Amino acid sequence: MEGKPLSGKVAIVTGAGRGIGAGIARILSDKGAMVLLADVDEVNLQSTLEDITARGGEADYILASVADPEDAQQMVSKAINRFGDLHILINNAGINRDAIMHKMKDEQWDQVIAVNLSGVFYCSRAAIQYMRTREYGRIVNISSAGWKGNIGQANYAAAKAGVIGLTKTIAKENARKRITCNAICPGFIDTKMTRGVPSNVWKTMVDKIPMGYVGEPEDIGKAVAFLASDDAAYITAEVLNVGGGFVL
Repeated sequence: MEGKPLSGKVAIVTGAGRGIGAGIARILSDKGAMVLLADVDEVNLQSTLEDITARGGEADYILASVADPEDAQQMVSKAINRFGDLHILINNAGINRDAIMHKMKDEQWDQVIAVNLSGVFYCSRAAIQYMRTREYGRIVNISSAGWKGNIGQANYAAAKAGVIGLTKTIAKENARKRITCNAICPGFIDTKMTRGVPSNVWKTMVDKIPMGYVGEPEDIGKAVAFLASDDAAYITAEVLNVGGGFVL
């Protein structure tokens, strides 16, 4: 269907309750996909679901933690049972627990690695087991410009760098099964989290963007939708920066 390149496709979006995840879910729905929203916050999930259905989309949600391998399997099972198939997995869920490394507590390290890296592994493993039987799949992992290293983010940077290595491995292992896996590194995006930074930090970040303005969650969603479409069938193991030139 013209204008609906993802019509008939079923997608899972983790961390879909707000921010970038909600933006991705909205765009995938607008492009015709049936979307299973996953998050740990039910109020936010309901908000995203209401937004999508109000736009005429078809969606459902599951309350689940990507850091729990059983929850990851339940996401896949629900998508298949609810919509009849699974074509697309968007690993977006993430958290930050910032601290200078020599002051970082074990739980701060463990929590970020569990969600931001192990969660990508658990969800991808569960989805791939099904996708390989269908010999079709699109996996898009949301990494970060921060994978190159940030002061106070040893845990976050390590996890996001790990996502890139994991992305390339998934791509190589599953290419013969027509399953692609790519990563997107968002730059500075306008979300509730970034809105919480001090005004001087906001200005500093905007000044680093060659295009001169902050991106929207839907900017990430549009890039995800392309990589999830059949137009990107011959693209795999790639890392795409989406940040107005923020990452050079």
